[in-house]
Amino acid sequence: MKKLLLVTDTYPPDINGVARWAEEMAQRLPGKGVEVAVAHPRLFWHVPMPFYPELAVALSAARPFARMLERERPDFVHIADEGPLGLSARRVCVSRGVPFTTSYHTRFDMYAGMRVPGVGPLARAYLRRFHRPSAAVFAATPSLCETLQAERFARVVLVPFGIDTEFFTRDPRPTVPELPEPVFAFFGRVVVEKSPEEFLSLPLPGTKLVIGDGPARMRLERRYGDAAKFIGYRKGGELVEWLSRVDVLVMPSRTETFGLVIAEALACGIPCAAYDVMGPKDIITDGTDGILAKDGDLAKAARACLSLSREACREKALRYSWDESLDAFVGHLVPLSGGAREASHAGAR
Repeated sequence: MKKLLLVTDTYPPDINGVARWAEEMAQRLPGKGVEVAVAHPRLFWHVPMPFYPELAVALSAARPFARMLERERPDFVHIADEGPLGLSARRVCVSRGVPFTTSYHTRFDMYAGMRVPGVGPLARAYLRRFHRPSAAVFAATPSLCETLQAERFARVVLVPFGIDTEFFTRDPRPTVPELPEPVFAFFGRVVVEKSPEEFLSLPLPGTKLVIGDGPARMRLERRYGDAAKFIGYRKGGELVEWLSRVDVLVMPSRTETFGLVIAEALACGIPCAAYDVMGPKDIITDGTDGILAKDGDLAKAARACLSLSREACREKALRYSWDESLDAFVGHLVPLSGGAREASHAGAR
């Protein structure tokens, strides 16, 4: 069996799309003949991330990562994101001539620009530089591939996400409390870049449900707690039960690269209202399994979703198979050549 060293700056118990993706890859790739060793921040000296203290940040990780590279003796190296650990791994691989691939999961340039005006172009330049030596840059949607190519990223390849449609399926008799209908939900991290406050301010009937947590939750719950129900993170069967109470998912974010929660909601028969932006427009068939608010009226789009077919939503979700995702991922990995393998193992003797 071949071995992959997967480098990620976020991994469970972190709760976010990249952490969940990395965990699924580690569990599922052995079925494709690839053993996975995961390098994540909690294996190194780490501190809490500013603004997101629940996340760990690996510091001074280059030397310990080099030792891990020597110890694991991988056939492939893949760097999942551009954080401090990813940067340390990139530096080690470049210095040793070890080929590696990368993923572009998150629009950090847009996130940075929302927090610090004017910093977006600098962040974009950093991202281009980070991915420049990568043998292939994995992107989850056609829109993201086109955007990265237009922004002068090289060797961009399509590697779609997969979802577990056996797990994410509507429970006809959920045991969680009933809510005044219809139920509109925000599902994801409660952070400024996901625009949860925009969802909470929409004029919608019934119940607004917030599934998730994050640094913006306390402030938003103080302001909107009488008009919305905040339930925090939910996992496993309890998450599916809460989703089974939902009539419409509302995605106010304009910074998605894929929108994993959209596909998961669709698998539970939940249509999605979203803006006509990257991520949602790659998943949603407008008027069939969701509504794209092309006129900017997200509340109108959410109300229109109430008439859509749950069966059509489920049918769309079934297209996002893990088999297709894993085959694409493995097919684009770049093996270490004999010389590169010797370089990666140089300190192991």
